[in-house]
Amino acid sequence: MGKAALGMARAAHAQLADKIVDTLVVAPPPAASDFSSDLPFRLMLGAHPLPDAASERAGRAALEFVERARADELILLLLSGGASALAVAPASGISLNDKISLTSSLMRSGASIHELNTVRKHLSDLKGGGLLRALKADVRILSLILSDVADNDLGTIGSGPASADPTTFANAIAILKRRRLWGRTSEPVRDRFERGVAGELRETVKPTDPVLARTVNIIVGDNQLAQEAAARCAQRLGYRIEREGSLSDDAERVGRALATRLLSLSDERVCLISGGEPVVTVKGDGRGGRAQHCALALAIALDEGEKRPNLAVLIAGTDGIDGPTDAAGAIVTATTLARAREAGLEPLKALARHDSYTFFNSLGDLIVIGPTGTNVTDIFVGLVNS
Repeated sequence: MGKAALGMARAAHAQLADKIVDTLVVAPPPAASDFSSDLPFRLMLGAHPLPDAASERAGRAALEFVERARADELILLLLSGGASALAVAPASGISLNDKISLTSSLMRSGASIHELNTVRKHLSDLKGGGLLRALKADVRILSLILSDVADNDLGTIGSGPASADPTTFANAIAILKRRRLWGRTSEPVRDRFERGVAGELRETVKPTDPVLARTVNIIVGDNQLAQEAAARCAQRLGYRIEREGSLSDDAERVGRALATRLLSLSDERVCLISGGEPVVTVKGDGRGGRAQHCALALAIALDEGEKRPNLAVLIAGTDGIDGPTDAAGAIVTATTLARAREAGLEPLKALARHDSYTFFNSLGDLIVIGPTGTNVTDIFVGLVNS
């Protein structure tokens, strides 16, 4: 399940073809173009970043798939980022529209992935260890996971369908109140959370639950691995490598901080590398994604600082998709703002309107590569030649 599900399933079949009984793949719509009918896959398409009816069908199918497994069979769960939206199974009394509306509101509020998944897990029969509860006696799950979260928290990746969840219904309520959404949340959701706090509903799978003895979770790829690959490539090109802290903060703050760090570098041929997932609180009516918004903030900060002509930056999502756009991210150079002014663009207004896509598209500086088939959050690469 997830954005990289099809590629992971193909790799598994290449290694284990004669041992596989059945395969269910839950992937985003772009995967359909890569799907070959001669492969022994059952492919179900879900939506991302917001779920849809197809996502719900896929989520129910995943639960049924696990329920059918026999005691002499091992379930191989191949999990990657995006699974939280691609496969959903709303809990009793919660409609798909309830989940879509609340997820959308949380995203627009600037909620972190941890906050978003805490709420989603408590509205689901699948997430927060729900897949484990569908197992028959003696059936086991081995999870191989591509991490799309900075700290590789198993409960956050895909909302943890086969792992423990330390968060609670009370945590979910606190998040909605902190994000000023509790009063605008649907009655069924508020009722479920309040009943959960009162102990009337079963919590998600907790770290002491015996069912966890029947699962093993292994991280097989993450953002750190992507950064290391970028570093090896830069070293082969003669760059000295510098590392920066995680990108996982407000996108505008991250952009400004990265600009300051770049301008402080003085050695010849330095490559600054970082990764993570910037957060955007959407207030404007423009189009863009977190990587593009971060790139625009960085471009503005570079223009305000010391002029460094030999500088180039890439900020992009490793999945090839940044927000609801066809771009993975954007390229920024020391001349970005000068070219923008010549083109009649207004960067500060674009930033305020969250319209980074239009801004970079007008300059021809978007990174458009299509879905990559993997997802380990975003990567930043800055090159400085003194």
